[in-house]
Amino acid sequence: MKTYTNYYFVGAGGIGMAALERYFKSKGANVAGYDRTRTALTDALAAEGVEIVFDDDPNLIPKQFEPDNTLVVYTPAVPADNAIFTTLRSGGFTIFKRAQVLGMITEGSYGLCFSGTHGKTTTSSMAALILHESGVGCNAFLGGVLRNIGSNLILSATSPFSVIEADEYDRSFHHLRPYVAVVTATDPDHLDIYGTEEAYLESFAHFTELIRPDGALIVHEGLKLVARPPKGVKTFTYSLSSGDFHAENIRRREGEIIFDLVTPDHVITDINLGVPVEVNIENAIAAAAACHLTGRVGDNDIRKALSDFKGPKRRFEFWLRPADDPLGRAIIDDYAHHPDELRASIKSVKALFPGRELTVAFQPHLYSRTRDFAGDFAEALSLADKVVLLDIYPAREQPIAGVTSKIIFDKIKCRDKVMISKEKLTETIKICNFDILLTAGAGDICDFLPEIVESVVCRQADNDE
Repeated sequence: MKTYTNYYFVGAGGIGMAALERYFKSKGANVAGYDRTRTALTDALAAEGVEIVFDDDPNLIPKQFEPDNTLVVYTPAVPADNAIFTTLRSGGFTIFKRAQVLGMITEGSYGLCFSGTHGKTTTSSMAALILHESGVGCNAFLGGVLRNIGSNLILSATSPFSVIEADEYDRSFHHLRPYVAVVTATDPDHLDIYGTEEAYLESFAHFTELIRPDGALIVHEGLKLVARPPKGVKTFTYSLSSGDFHAENIRRREGEIIFDLVTPDHVITDINLGVPVEVNIENAIAAAAACHLTGRVGDNDIRKALSDFKGPKRRFEFWLRPADDPLGRAIIDDYAHHPDELRASIKSVKALFPGRELTVAFQPHLYSRTRDFAGDFAEALSLADKVVLLDIYPAREQPIAGVTSKIIFDKIKCRDKVMISKEKLTETIKICNFDILLTAGAGDICDFLPEIVESVVCRQADNDE
């Protein structure tokens, strides 16, 4: 890949873009960009030396960023009529998609690529931590900030391995060349891009064609996927209780999940999950399988890293633990934005806190996803005792006629439900007398959590007085 003095990112606040910005910054390059919204992530990037602007004004592009010394990186979520992007496109700059750049950076490495409708951020983060803590090392480009290291980027000057979250949106993962490819799930999503489930599945099938002939494919059992790996690629299956890699002797205790991992050649005993929720058993199996197949990671390395694992931010992240609250309440935040993710998250919370009352505050993400899966979202939310439903977070989309959160709300079966604007979330939670609270969605619902926690703690302190 050609080296540039300057790198300009259009859509600089995205979590995937952030990893690349940090990567080029570590190489000594000048890094700048534009994003529509200022967030905690853009503030963190600015503190690290990335110059980000939030006004769509081409005059704000740094003067030293010229066509002959600058690579422009963009995300497909940026609208075509964005003024800065339009200026760069017409100005003779070299322009690549984020996925193209990621593919070029990792080309020539042994890439462990984690794909799937859900689970890919957690599994790739687990694998990155295993390689990192084992001393084998890796260059990891993650879709979430791994709390163990406080970043979504891990760098190694000597490791031949890279760990990549292989995103199917806009067929981005077709720019990768996996050494080990993992497919966690293929439940239809991004139908605004693919149109049909068949096209979505075909995209994953093509992804399996890109595996290096000396590599491996690891697929969750039972998927609607007809894989087409090249000749020479070894194929393995995994699931909770069957497949080439699976768990046995699962022990669920208060606040703990311990299991033995069955591999094709032996058993790795007593894996104690650092984030002990049900969905992480399968996530850990997939991550450990990928690392095991490198032939460079020992059983103790896998065991220790999975025990140390704190999880990515916004993936079953505790904001208040029962031990820290006089009333034993808990607040958990999860990125779940697909019906199957939401269902799995709710079931995991209920399994972790059996018999407790669960309140779920959910912010739907995208009009198209809400339209396509309204019934499925309602079915998942009906598993909760109480539901607080927010307006749709539009992200990259314009409104669709007739599509609001109400098409989910009307189908939710639990009686204790309310639909509000996000501005009323903190006050609603404050007065709802929750026991266990799960906030979920891929929008900005997490931005309200500091205020929610503070209001809950302050209210309890006032009551104590």
